[in-house]
Order: sequence, then structure tokens, then C-alpha cells
Amino acid sequence: MKRFILILTLLAAPVWAVQPDEMLDDPELEARARDLSAGLRCLVCRNESIDESNADLARDLRLAVRERLVAGDSDDEVISYLVDRYGEYVLLKPRTDGSNLILWLAGPLMLLAGLGIGAATLRRRSTAPAPEALSAEEEARLQDLLKSDRGV
Repeated sequence: MKRFILILTLLAAPVWAVQPDEMLDDPELEARARDLSAGLRCLVCRNESIDESNADLARDLRLAVRERLVAGDSDDEVISYLVDRYGEYVLLKPRTDGSNLILWLAGPLMLLAGLGIGAATLRRRSTAPAPEALSAEEEARLQDLLKSDRGV
């Protein structure tokens, strides 16, 4: 039974990240804040959203999101505010426009280039002429080298 409670406690730990004093009185604004903070990266924890993180900076970001929402900002304005302040790294899912488009397309393009190079190499290898046979003189020289290498 103690293990079961421990497992439940560990699984519920991310739920404790948002403190009761951070929550907004308006349930609609709080739902928007939770939705926005689920898509924002904790700059301390790296692969956690600010909604899951217990870091002080994550708390500050959660409060900033809520302050902007209370001030009447739209979701896009809140995200733009945080991106302007902390850079696009704060987004868990980076945007797919502008300079990021190069990064999004680089992987598939490199894969296609690799497949093309592999196909061209295989095609060239299959159409390559057969190697010429050694002349009698070359064969004799090869046999002499092999014998001298073995110590015979």
C-alpha cells in the first residue's frame, strides 16, 4: 500500500507546480493560462513546460502569463511578449516560419539527399565494367610477393 501511495505521489508531482496563490479567480482565464503555459518551456528544466516545473523562473513565467491575460492580452500577444523577452527557445514547439523554416526543412532535405547519393552510388556500382584480369607477368609478380611475405 505504501508503494502505491508513493507512486501516486510521484505521478502527481507535476500537478503541484502551479501554486494556489498563482491561480486566477476567473476559471476561463485560468484555463487559458494553463493552456498557454503547457506550451512554454521552462528555461531551467529545459524539457518541461512551465506548467510542470517547480523552478523559480517557471513560477515567474507563469505569473507573467497570468498578468498579461488579466491585462487583456490575447493568447498570441502573450506568446509574442514572452518570445520577445526570452527568445523562441521558450516555445516547446518552435514556429515553422521565417528562419526556423530552414531548420524544419533541413532534416527531410538531408534525408532525400542521402537517399539520392546512395541510389546513384548503387547504380554506378552495378554498371561499372568488370575488372581486367591480370597479365601473366603481373600474376607472376603477385605470386612472388605472396611467397616472400609468407617467408617461403
